[in-house]
Amino acid sequence: MSRTIPPYPTGHNLLAGKTCVVTAAAGTGIGFSAAKRAAEEGATVLISDFHERRLGEAADRIAEATGQRPITAICDVTSEDAVQALRDTAVRELGHVDILINNAGLGGTATVVEMTDAEWYRVIDVTLTSVLRMSRAFLPHMYERNTGAIVNNASVLGWRAQHGQAHYAAAKAGVMAFTRCSAIEAAEHSVRINAVSPSIAMHAFLAKVTTDELLAELSAREAFGRPAEVWEIANVMIFLASDLASYMTGEVVSVSSQRA
Repeated sequence: MSRTIPPYPTGHNLLAGKTCVVTAAAGTGIGFSAAKRAAEEGATVLISDFHERRLGEAADRIAEATGQRPITAICDVTSEDAVQALRDTAVRELGHVDILINNAGLGGTATVVEMTDAEWYRVIDVTLTSVLRMSRAFLPHMYERNTGAIVNNASVLGWRAQHGQAHYAAAKAGVMAFTRCSAIEAAEHSVRINAVSPSIAMHAFLAKVTTDELLAELSAREAFGRPAEVWEIANVMIFLASDLASYMTGEVVSVSSQRA
């Protein structure tokens, strides 16, 4: 069992000349890392989030690391008007959008018999319906250009069971199904839609909201005996967004070392 974290990757200009929009990119999670990796691979990036202060801090950190400060835009992905405004801002500021990374999601823990309608609808709205809203807003722009790539963030819980996660698992399974079906439609316009399915990726917010005992249990299920680094998930997102994945669409790629 290896607990060694591999070295952070160097850029290879996989997204040189492309533009990229990433939702839920504030903080230290997968969205932030996806935006940072996109910039390191040569893309011009716009990052979005609901949290204005943390979004600005994320942009500053990316600028410090890459020399290029991403464009920022506040967006509540549960609001159709806000999503449409984000699309308009992205097209105006970037000129066009080549890549959309749908990273927004919301977790929580509740058993089925204790779960309220409000808890259920909130997780579904942020985690699944936001993917519809964002895709619906950006796809016509990509269709007009006859090119583009969307990468959605799913989860292994879309396939596997975990106590207290019925709402989140249902939402992520929905992201997987939505990815497959929307990809068939988008293929008619030479637009690709894929998803990643992480198991556990360690970042500061996860550590704050998850007990040490649960983190240890989840890590023990991994063949490598450790959580993924967020950039290890982002690497696969970047691959799916790049021309190296030109013949992949409708795929859900497991980024996990979980035992079967």
